[in-house]
Amino acid sequence: MAVMFEEGKESSVIKGAWKEMPSKAGEKAGLHADIAAIDLLPIDKAYYRFNGSLTTPPCSEGVRWLVMKNSVEVSKKQIDKFKQVLGHDTNRPIQPINARPVLQ
Repeated sequence: MAVMFEEGKESSVIKGAWKEMPSKAGEKAGLHADIAAIDLLPIDKAYYRFNGSLTTPPCSEGVRWLVMKNSVEVSKKQIDKFKQVLGHDTNRPIQPINARPVLQ
């Protein structure tokens, strides 16, 4: 399942998770905050469904994607912290649809 984040107001749910985020790429940390996955989803739970693959190398493992149609707001500070710790993009270039239907 994928939820897109867009810059906006600070997310209190993400704020709790980010407190335990490692400070640099390569470090590991456990998540001890009490966070329910449902709280990370947009209010409108409509989604797209399609077959694809993982977005991290080697991008070969097949997965069924459920992508929320609506995004969730997080602050610029929250986005910047994630980018800093990750150290690279988490996606690959957009792929052609080919024969994969996108269902709603």
